[in-house]
Amino acid sequence: MYEKIKRLIDIVVSFIGLIILSPIFLILIIAIKVDSKGPVLFKQKRVGTKKTHFYILKFRTMRTDTPRDTPTHLLGNPDMYITKVGKFLRKTSLDELPQIWNIFVGEMSIIGPRPALWNQYDLIEERDKYNANDIPPGLTGWAQINGRDELSIEKKAELDGEYVKCMGLWMDIKCFFITIISIVKSDGVVEGGVSNKETTDSSSKETISK
Repeated sequence: MYEKIKRLIDIVVSFIGLIILSPIFLILIIAIKVDSKGPVLFKQKRVGTKKTHFYILKFRTMRTDTPRDTPTHLLGNPDMYITKVGKFLRKTSLDELPQIWNIFVGEMSIIGPRPALWNQYDLIEERDKYNANDIPPGLTGWAQINGRDELSIEKKAELDGEYVKCMGLWMDIKCFFITIISIVKSDGVVEGGVSNKETTDSSSKETISK
């Protein structure tokens, strides 16, 4: 029953978000176009509900010559690919705003496991152990507010599993508001997805932006 309620909440909130945030969308679109050549949006194949694939939408934060489907931390010098506006978008997580559309059309949810890259096979396999691939991926989630880029693959999948077990209105409300606090404080954000605390499994870490 809650899954139906959750979907209804996603539709209503994402629709309102698209309307209210439209001025911010316009400002960011202009800033991106003025800052660098290339499309405004960045599309990337991700893993959705029951391991189906969809294309996640983000505001482009990197140059058009950046290798595709490569986590930022695997690039030799990530900073050389990130645009000036892109640095601001990443720091504030505003590059994620276009995913409101992914939520509206049903490819994502507001709260859920962050969608893995299609080739993050180890993360996908770990999530299978907790049935975390069977629910819609989210804009933010339990793992996001409990470590984000600093988490190992195993810990991230475990936290996603905890969310699946405890999924409910209170859990989603808690994740939503803690996410807002985390964004303001930039908790757990490590450019490229590798921190001093966690360097193992770095070849498969999911980056928050690209």
